[in-house]
Amino acid sequence: MRSPLTRPNSLTLGTMRILLVEDDIRLAETLAEALTDQRYVVDIATDGEAAWQQAKVLDYDLIVLDVMLPELDGISLCHRFRSHGYSLPILMLTACDTLNDEINGLDVGADDYVVKPVDLQKLFARIRALLRRRTVASTPVLQWGDLQLNPSTYEVRYGQTPVHLTPKEYALLELLLRNGRRVLSRSVMINQVWSLESPPEEHTVKVHIRGLRQKLKAAGAAEQFIETVHSLGYRLNQLNLPDD
Repeated sequence: MRSPLTRPNSLTLGTMRILLVEDDIRLAETLAEALTDQRYVVDIATDGEAAWQQAKVLDYDLIVLDVMLPELDGISLCHRFRSHGYSLPILMLTACDTLNDEINGLDVGADDYVVKPVDLQKLFARIRALLRRRTVASTPVLQWGDLQLNPSTYEVRYGQTPVHLTPKEYALLELLLRNGRRVLSRSVMINQVWSLESPPEEHTVKVHIRGLRQKLKAAGAAEQFIETVHSLGYRLNQLNLPDD
């Protein structure tokens, strides 16, 4: 039986994906936008049952879970995740005067909680701590030839030259680096780098890849550092690697 957290098709992913479960649409969109700016991919579910169904088909690195939800409340949903073997971190959002919710949430398996109204910097810090805790070893620097990408600091260099990328360019490059010579289709890239709520047209991937190539070329990389495999997708060019 496949584990709930098995990566589909052995794809090596880069950008962390968060499921935000919050029925206040305005708050959910605000939090999702703020987390996206922190380079996470964020999907939104507005009730507990929808979140449960979504988590069964997509692999998330962390769940941000409100306590008060329609259909299935956050405490019950957290208990369901744990009782079905899901070990991913769960951070609960609680109202300011509900100590019992905080205790109950921790008792059923939540890893941490943040009190509403949400302080964004505190939320970011708690999320980083939970994701670090899940990673046993320190995150290695990814390298392909003279290109280096540090997932811990979001820094990219080609040789000694810094490469300044947009969040989407960075996420695409990290995805390519983690998969090396494996061909990634545009649809796969969209699924891994964009949220479910705002998937772009496949042409958008082409535009971002073009911009990424231009920035890498300006830093000294070959024009085809990212190789196009006709009708299939993209991968890193083997010519970028040193000879044995």
